[in-house]
Amino acid sequence: MDILPENDEEYEVLDAININENWFQSVFRRAMGDVSQQSAMKQLGVGSVTGVVAGWLAVKVGKVAAATLGTTVLLVQVAQHQGYISINWDQVRSHLRQAEVKVHRTASRNYPGFFNNVKQFMQENMFVAVGFGGGFLVVFSLWEFQCI
Repeated sequence: MDILPENDEEYEVLDAININENWFQSVFRRAMGDVSQQSAMKQLGVGSVTGVVAGWLAVKVGKVAAATLGTTVLLVQVAQHQGYISINWDQVRSHLRQAEVKVHRTASRNYPGFFNNVKQFMQENMFVAVGFGGGFLVVFSLWEFQCI
């Protein structure tokens, strides 16, 4: 049984391995254009919508993460109290300090200008940044009052 079509149509081959790292930026720019060149109202609108979406996702993921972390801490404390496990807290503190130093070194090496880039973006796109912050905070305030 032949699975190839009988006609001689040519097919485009997509190379999914070599996708550009900044594909999201290019898709966003094609869809929205350069938002920093748009009116202040459009910038506020785009920032607000993205802030609301990011806030909603943070609330939903945060609930699951908080529940998981709280349950884990509770189970560890009960297990330690019952004598099932014993925890060397000095060793835990030492490992946490080592991990903190390693994360700081890795972050500063791999993302040297991250905070400067964020600062520059916020200065160049003030209305988008304000809209994003406002939308993000609105979702958190609505969550506080159980509206979402």
